[in-house]
Amino acid sequence: MALIEYNLIDGKVNKVEKAIERIRSYSEISLQLTGKPYYVAYSGGKDSDAIRILCQLADIPHELVHNHTTVDAPETVRYIRSILPLEQIHMPKRSMWDLIVHKKMPPTRIVRYCCTELKEAGGKDRFVVTGVRWEESINRKKGRSSLEIQGSSRKNGIILNADNDENRRLFETCMKKGKRILNPIIDWTTAEVWEFLRHYNCKSNPLYDMGYHRVGCIGCPLARKMRIKEFQDYPKYKGLYIKAFDRMIKVNSHIGYDWKSGEEVFEWWLSDKPTPKRFDGQLSLFDYEKLSET
Repeated sequence: MALIEYNLIDGKVNKVEKAIERIRSYSEISLQLTGKPYYVAYSGGKDSDAIRILCQLADIPHELVHNHTTVDAPETVRYIRSILPLEQIHMPKRSMWDLIVHKKMPPTRIVRYCCTELKEAGGKDRFVVTGVRWEESINRKKGRSSLEIQGSSRKNGIILNADNDENRRLFETCMKKGKRILNPIIDWTTAEVWEFLRHYNCKSNPLYDMGYHRVGCIGCPLARKMRIKEFQDYPKYKGLYIKAFDRMIKVNSHIGYDWKSGEEVFEWWLSDKPTPKRFDGQLSLFDYEKLSET
């Protein structure tokens, strides 16, 4: 895809050119440190489409990869398959339904093991490019930057707040092993993403035309009230979650859940009400979260 003139002007800054420069700047570092090109995480959402096009415009080597979550909407799965060949779609070791049983609890906004296991497992010791943007959440505005070096935990990571030569040297010398992350459109707004995609005639995921503002896992706790629409549109997923919760209770009966059925778990999980201090007089949610780590 040839680079053509296109501007998203923010003051005197051309955001498209800035994003392309970010991508080009660290491409050689990726090859030098890992022996491999960028690992571009592709979810099938609008931000991923913007990154996909920007990497093509930057004309640098990169590997576009989708990590299948097993709880993507059918429209998302079909859209991704229209973009990527099957060998670039990676299947997880465990499905969401197996993870629920293994972790002994549903995924929550606090304990998001599903993201760690299903979405972020790929790209180990690679230089990863994502479509993360500050506008998406307050936490991202506070804790994310255009350049990041991820350690064994968030606390051990390094957030670099500027694109400059000093930070490039840090990428070359710090943490020879670990995941380096580049977020080229960190400072873009949603409106700018859509303007960019329209300019390049990107069809985008059909979920956006169905009233969805985000593309993610069906039932994601971060979607809050939008989950009600998701389960109305995809009732089979509701059934799969209930079956997984039933199996969770049965397989982990030694825990002594207060819930008696998968239906009860599902109703609590969907309600988004404050978590009871104790479920069965013995185990708190904190205890369940600790159990999920074992």
